[in-house]
Amino acid sequence: MADYNEKQVHIIKAAEIHFADKGFEGSSVRDIAETAGVNLAMISYYFGSKEKLMEAMFDYRSASFTLQLENMIQNKDLDPMQKMETLIDQYIKKLLNQQCFHRVMTREQMMHSNPVIVQRILQMKKNNQELIQLLIKEGQKTGQFRKHIDIQLMMATLVGTVGHVVSTQHFYKITSNLEAMSDDELQKHLFKKLSTHIKALFKAILTNED
Repeated sequence: MADYNEKQVHIIKAAEIHFADKGFEGSSVRDIAETAGVNLAMISYYFGSKEKLMEAMFDYRSASFTLQLENMIQNKDLDPMQKMETLIDQYIKKLLNQQCFHRVMTREQMMHSNPVIVQRILQMKKNNQELIQLLIKEGQKTGQFRKHIDIQLMMATLVGTVGHVVSTQHFYKITSNLEAMSDDELQKHLFKKLSTHIKALFKAILTNED
């Protein structure tokens, strides 16, 4: 991952808002600059083009989560199940805190319009799956996890469930009679509900416990 300074990160986050709301084609560098409070020349200086800005956004977001995952797996103070539960909480927090990026990533995976971004997403998924596989093997070695685990489907359970709830939280709020909740309260509520639910599912998937 490239090292991005504070100004670059500020521009990346402004771009996320526009890419999420209007898509890549519908977003202008001028609007991104206005949201970021910088001039066009600064975006050109730092990123070169709108395409490179989007690539930087994926580089920044994906690499930070991979690093977080690596550090968690190497933590000697946690057993494999505790590590998996930490991964679950980290992922839920990631989606709740990066909802614009989540919308952009979902769109790019569906559209397949940018080969460079598609390749970056694929590489990110491969890297993260390899790290999770190491965690699974650690749990199997200690006897905490069962032998035959479909990692792809297990992670699809995490990504799909959390992604769906976060993407459709307006409907969740209404159908759960939570209209009186503030946005901050709703985010805390969603984190708690998702964390408890996914951990219970993963315990059933991973362990031999009844």
